[in-house]
Amino acid sequence: MLINLVLWIFIFAIIIIILWSFNSRKYRSSFTVSSSYDAWTNDKLLEKLWGEHIHLGYYSKSSRVKDFKEAKIDFVHHLVRWSGLDKLPKGSRVIDIGCGIGGSSRILSRDYGFDVIGITISSEQVKRATQLTPNHLSCRFQVMDALDLKFQDGSFDGVWSVEAGAHILDKQLYADEMLRVLRPGGYIAVADWNKRHDKRSSLGLIESLIMKQLLDQWSHPEFASINSFANNLLNSRFCGPNVECDDWSEFTIPSWNDSIIEGFRRLDVFIELGPKSFLQGMREIPTILLMRLAFGIGLMQFGVFRSRG
Repeated sequence: MLINLVLWIFIFAIIIIILWSFNSRKYRSSFTVSSSYDAWTNDKLLEKLWGEHIHLGYYSKSSRVKDFKEAKIDFVHHLVRWSGLDKLPKGSRVIDIGCGIGGSSRILSRDYGFDVIGITISSEQVKRATQLTPNHLSCRFQVMDALDLKFQDGSFDGVWSVEAGAHILDKQLYADEMLRVLRPGGYIAVADWNKRHDKRSSLGLIESLIMKQLLDQWSHPEFASINSFANNLLNSRFCGPNVECDDWSEFTIPSWNDSIIEGFRRLDVFIELGPKSFLQGMREIPTILLMRLAFGIGLMQFGVFRSRG
């Protein structure tokens, strides 16, 4: 037990030293987020290693070992069914808020027949998403701020947003805008990284250091807790009578290990993209390890949310 504790402390110290040796990508404004995603999209490292989906994958209790990219696709289908979006008829209008390079948008259009509009704050993501989308899919992309959606009230039958909220400072306005553009009776599906909700105690020193790095390294202004974001939805004047949430940490946590393993398994990607890509990959490993540690100790949780308009 003591040996394991010392080992974890040593690993943590090394991670912190490595992280502090680089300039952080601390959130300063929405421009920090857009520029970070522009860079991640243009270097193509994440796309080459992780495919069309930057979000985490879904691993059932009986299938912890599965293809990393397939797990990401499975996540989309599990969230569609859990949220009720699968009850919408073909042709329904759905907005994907924080669409990345369009992986989820294409599944929603191809497999469920939805008319999808994906929005992201990154112009480079819009370009790449458009390039990857076949012409026969009813799926298009726009540069747009999630806090200022350029659509009328009730414009969509479904709202989809996965791992976008952590990059948004005003969580209440984020919730308000999603619910505002959702028609009465429509379905909303949201998934995000959330911090632990605990009013009785503040973070300890080690937890505070971990949280600071998770915020600063990937342009996060603040993490909501599952409870606090559920309240953001409930407190919106556009919200229907019910909001339900759940913690999917146990189903998504293997993604963090696979994110790193995939890099070592696909060394051909670094050969293809050049030496700089290897340094970029190594740059991300400490934060991924910290994320895995944070989810493992319950400091972070993976929250999913559903509601009706």
